Amino acid sequence: MDRVAFSIFGVDIMWYGILIAIGMVVAVSISLKESKRVGLKEEDIIDLALFLIPLGVVGARIYYVIFSWSQYSGNIMEIFNIREGGLAIHGGIIAGILTGIVFSKIRKIDFFKLADTVILGVPLAQSIGRWGNFINKEAHGGPTKLPWGIMVDGQRVHPTFLYESIWDLLIFILIFLRRKKKKYDGYIIVEYIILYSFGRFFIEGLRTDSLMLGPIRMAQFISLIGFVVGIVLHIILSKRSKNGI
Repeated sequence: MDRVAFSIFGVDIMWYGILIAIGMVVAVSISLKESKRVGLKEEDIIDLALFLIPLGVVGARIYYVIFSWSQYSGNIMEIFNIREGGLAIHGGIIAGILTGIVFSKIRKIDFFKLADTVILGVPLAQSIGRWGNFINKEAHGGPTKLPWGIMVDGQRVHPTFLYESIWDLLIFILIFLRRKKKKYDGYIIVEYIILYSFGRFFIEGLRTDSLMLGPIRMAQFISLIGFVVGIVLHIILSKRSKNGI
């Protein structure tokens, strides 16, 4: 499949960007509907999205560039060329959380209640966006003889983009179904962090294009940290909820 969806006045519009944009729209739409149910203002969600989306993209790009510096050190301007790909979801998540913390303090909104609302559609957006990797023939795994392997450069390889897409979709279904029965504010984002980190750790081990820090696969390292942080937050917020704090 061609990476270019169509061209406008000579500018190629990539499927990768289209799918990411669709995912963002879907995530914001779900957050807006959820905000009505939990009593948050829709304008707060929209205002947050106006900061969250561009800063999330910047965070994802910065993270990718840091751990791929040899690719950009000789041509700094290429750092700004995100049309060719090069966004790391962990960087986007970190930037998004920091943005949410600052925003919630400024607007005087409970961060965890806001985070539960905003994170709800994120795994679905990720599930959609991963298909951009398929079109770009990237984010795949090593050689495999499994029947669902895909052909890349004449070799059958693990479709790790598909593994993560399916995992993200399952996470979305789970947290969406459990959102009305959450035990405390923060439950949804904590569950997302734990589940995504768990799945990504193992999927990353199959990939051939991991961002590295020496011998360490950064996505696995961050996933391990995320899993531990998620468990700790669950314990702390559960106790706080039981104590009525």
